[in-house]
Amino acid sequence: MITFEGVTKRYPGGTVALDDVSLDCPTGRITVFVGTSGGGKTTALRAINRMVEPTSGRVLIDGQDVREHKPAQLRRGIGYVIQHAGLFPHRTIEDNIATVPHLLRWNKKKARARAHELMERVGLEHSMARRYPFQLSGGQQQRVGVARALAADPPIMLMDEPFSAVDPVVRAELQAEFLRLQAELHKTIVFVTHDIDEAIKLGDRIAVFQTGGKLVQVDSPEALLARPANDFVAGFIGHDRGIRRLSFVPAASAPLTDRNVLPADAPVDRARDAADGWVLVVDADRRPLGWAASGTLPASGALGDARLAPIGHTFNVEGDSVRAALDAAILSPSGRAIGVDEEGRLLGVADQHDLSAVIARSGADVEPEPAAEPAAEPAAQATAEPADEAADGDEPAVTKDGG
Repeated sequence: MITFEGVTKRYPGGTVALDDVSLDCPTGRITVFVGTSGGGKTTALRAINRMVEPTSGRVLIDGQDVREHKPAQLRRGIGYVIQHAGLFPHRTIEDNIATVPHLLRWNKKKARARAHELMERVGLEHSMARRYPFQLSGGQQQRVGVARALAADPPIMLMDEPFSAVDPVVRAELQAEFLRLQAELHKTIVFVTHDIDEAIKLGDRIAVFQTGGKLVQVDSPEALLARPANDFVAGFIGHDRGIRRLSFVPAASAPLTDRNVLPADAPVDRARDAADGWVLVVDADRRPLGWAASGTLPASGALGDARLAPIGHTFNVEGDSVRAALDAAILSPSGRAIGVDEEGRLLGVADQHDLSAVIARSGADVEPEPAAEPAAEPAAQATAEPADEAADGDEPAVTKDGG
C-alpha cells in the first residue's frame, strides 16, 4: 500500500505542485493519476521514490515513511518507466535490462539470464539482446523499459506516461501487454497519463488532479464515470462518459435471438418476408457469412448464392462489453450486432432496441470500489531510475537526489 498523507509541494516563488494530497494506492492494483497539465500528477509520482521531496506531509509504503530510506536504496526496489524509455544508448538491450541486477551485485550470468527471461515475457525476440536502443522501434524500446523496471522483481512500479510517445496501434498493443503482465505479476502500480481513455482502460482506481495540485476525486473507473465529483471532473471525462460506461457492462447481458437467421442452403423465398428487411446467412457450422437484403434477392436459388452484404465486425459474447456490441450494431448494414463465441460461431443477434434496454438498465448508480486490503506481508521497499530523464511538463524543473 502506498499512502499519501497531506502531501504538499510548494516551490520557491509560490508555485504549488501538490496541495494537501491524501490518498491510498492499494497493494497489487493499478492506480492511475490523470488530470490537466500542472495538476501535479508527475510530482506525486516522483514523491514516492523521493525524486521530489514534499514541503509537508508524508508518503508511506506499507506504513513506513519513504524518508527513512536513502534515495538510492529506495529506488532500487521501485521499478520506474518513463515516456521515452530512458534507455542507456551505449548499452545493449540485455545490459539495459540488467541495470538494477548489476547494481544489486548479481553476477553477470545471472543478470543476463534474467534479462533474457524478461525479454520473452514482454514480447521481445532473443535476437535483440545484443542490439542497441537506436536499432529498435519506439514500441520495442518501451518494452525494454518495462522489462528493465521488472528486472529485480520490485513490488512497486511507477510509470510516467510510458505509452504516450508511440502511435495509436502500438499504444494499444502495449496497453494489452501491460494488462497481461499485471494479471500475472500483481504489482502495486502508479501510472501517470493525460489520456482519460487510457486511465479507464488500465486503472483499478483513478485519481483525478486539477491544476494547482488539487486532488478532486479518487474512484474506480465505473464510479468515476457514473458520478463525477464536480463539473471539472465531468468536463475532463467528456460528454460521452455514458458511452464509456458501457465498457463495464458485459456483452453477455445483452439478449440474443436467432430471429431472421437462416442457413446458406435455405431457399431465398424464406428471406423475403424478413420483418426488418435483413437476414443473417450462416454456414453449416453457424459461422456468419453475410447479410441478405430481402429487397434485392434473386428470383430463386439458395441464400448462399445470393449477393450478401459484409457482416461488419462481430462481438464476443463472453469477452466483450455492451459498448463493443453497440459499435458492431451501428456499423452493421442491418443495424444488428452479431454475437459469436471464441471460435467465431454465431450465438445470436442483438438489435439496437435490445441493446438500448441493456443500456437503460446500466444507468443505475455504480457503487464505488472499496480499496484493496493491504498485503499480509509488507512489500520490500526500494529499480534504480535511469539517469537524465527528460523533465515532464507537469511540474517545475527539480534537481534529483543522488542515487
